[in-house]
Amino acid sequence: MNRLQLIKDHILSRERNASEPLSNGLYARVTSAIHGKNPRHFQNMAMPATQPSPLTTHVLNIAKGVPGANMTISLYRLDPVSSVWNELTTRLTNDDGRCLCLITKETFIAGVYKMHFETEKYWNALGEISFYPFVEVVFTVTDASQKYHVPLLLSRFSYSTYRGS
Repeated sequence: MNRLQLIKDHILSRERNASEPLSNGLYARVTSAIHGKNPRHFQNMAMPATQPSPLTTHVLNIAKGVPGANMTISLYRLDPVSSVWNELTTRLTNDDGRCLCLITKETFIAGVYKMHFETEKYWNALGEISFYPFVEVVFTVTDASQKYHVPLLLSRFSYSTYRGS
């Protein structure tokens, strides 16, 4: 397998996971380069820098002792003027139950945030019923230069969260 095919496979896995954003046209440019169409696009293309997100989460299924893989998480920020929650992003946890690309450093500002975890869909996918259809964790960011890690420990009938490191 050549190097371009490996890059394409990596991009496809990111697209399926949806926990990492794809840059516009990246898939098309790599595909074109693999098939010999406009290879200069690939040569001139700058790969996006992977910067750590200042906000991360980790879902742990404590009932089964496994990561909470493939759970949908939406991130919101409260508008301080209108008191309306504005959706910033929606992602899936990876196989390790982590969601590492919730927000960029540039868009992370002080304010009130909410993470909405789709727990019912998660448990239904495992063939189980959940008491909580969703979990919302609301927290305040006072210093956006710090790293915030907000894990969710989850069972069908309980949950807990904390600020981690």
